[in-house]
Order: sequence, then C-alpha cells, then structure tokens
Amino acid sequence: MRPVTGAWALPPALVLGGIFFFPLFELLRQSFDGSGRYYLQVFRSPIFLSSLGHTLQIGLLSTVGCLMLGSVLAVLLAFAPFPGAGAISRFIDVFLAYPSFLIALSLTFIYGAAGILNESLMRLLHAGNPPLRFLYTTAGVVLAETTFYTPFVMRPLLAAFSTIDSSHVEMALSLGGSPRQVLREIILPAAVPALLAGSSLCLMLTLNEFGIIFYLGAKGVITLPMLIYGKAIQEFQLGQASAIAVVSIALSLILYSLYLGFSRRMEHRNAFLH
Repeated sequence: MRPVTGAWALPPALVLGGIFFFPLFELLRQSFDGSGRYYLQVFRSPIFLSSLGHTLQIGLLSTVGCLMLGSVLAVLLAFAPFPGAGAISRFIDVFLAYPSFLIALSLTFIYGAAGILNESLMRLLHAGNPPLRFLYTTAGVVLAETTFYTPFVMRPLLAAFSTIDSSHVEMALSLGGSPRQVLREIILPAAVPALLAGSSLCLMLTLNEFGIIFYLGAKGVITLPMLIYGKAIQEFQLGQASAIAVVSIALSLILYSLYLGFSRRMEHRNAFLH
C-alpha cells in the first residue's frame, strides 16, 4: 500500500496543537463565554483603562529611550571603534538571552532603598530615610526596560551599518563634509528600516513586560500583564483575565506584523546592496 503523503507531519501537528492552539482556543472560549459579557465588564472598568494607559505610556517611553541610547551606542561601535568595541558587540548577543528580572535586580543593588547610591547619600546627608525612591515608580520601570531592551535596537542597527561602504563615509569626510552631515545624509537613511524594525519590536516587548514590573513592585504601576495576573491569580476572574489577554495578544500581533514588514524591507535593502 502506498504511504500517505505528509503523514509524518501529523504527530508534530498534534503536539503543536496540544501545547499551543488548544490553550489559545481555550483562552478565546473563556473570553467570549457569556456572550461578550466579560469584554463589556473589562472595557467599562476604570482599572482596565488606567492599566492600558500605563502600558502604552511605559512602552512608548521605554521605546524612545531604547532608540536614543541604542542609536548612539550603535553609531559609536560601528563608526568610532575603540579598544573593547568588539567585545561589547559580542556581549550584546549574550545580553539578549538574559531574563529581564536580572536587570531589575541589578538596578535594585544600585538605586534601591538599600542600594549603593542610597546608602552613600544617607551617610553623606545624614538622612534617616533613602532619598531616592524613583526605582519603584514609572520612571524606574522605564529605566529598567530601556536598559534591558536597548540591545534589541542595537542589533538591527549594527546589521544595517555593516552594509554601508566605509569608503563612502571616508570620501564624504575628505570632501569637507562634517560628521553631522555624514550622519544625516549617509548613515541615517541606511538606518531607517532598522530603526523602524527595532522600535516596533521594542514596543511589542515592553507592552508585554511582566518580570521587571513584578520584581520592582512599583506602586500604582498596573499594566495589562499585571492586571491579567491579578485577575487570574489573585481574584480568580478567569473570564475577565482572558478578555484582557485577548486584547493584549491583538496589540502584540499588530506590532509583530509591523516588525516583520520592516524586517523584510531591511532584508530586501541589504540584498539589493550586496
């Protein structure tokens, strides 16, 4: 008997369906249980609107911070090499594998209530309480997320900068062009697709960040992931938690589609240049 074509794909498909599609289906089923009642409860809830605002605020501020810091560092590594630049570039790849809560832990050692900086200031000012408490606010969350997600901007930028012919930069400088003109007319046009790809990826990741906010315990900073955790684990409101999760997934899919589009544009540009 002739074997069925493609039958080998059935077991992996069943495993994939069991570990991914079935939980996603259950999430959708839970969220729509009650004829959309959970969505009405969520959208009318002030805490949902507040958490959505916090999520967008933190995501946008962190993304802007990543773009600013990542662009400066990528330009320095690519066009102003210095001793140790190669080691830093390799460290970026390793840094991408770190869990995000380690950044929050590291910042706690520096800026926390019992951190190095607060301990030093308390001795210097003879203060009884830590003078710096920003780490447990929105500003602290933005600082931690900017620190952690900046390499996600640097990596596509460094890849884009590697396609620029260094002789073009040297020729522009030799003809009297200032570094600012070279940056504006040669480097930045090549970096636009990478900046768009990196920013959409950073925004998607920061909107879904949970570990940093949970570890810092920032007071009053409730984002969508934190709200989902509270509804599901603390209040056991699985229907509302599922509805909020569906909204979060929809936002992530939109941003991921933008990231894929910008990444393809960057790949096509790199292929054309090569």
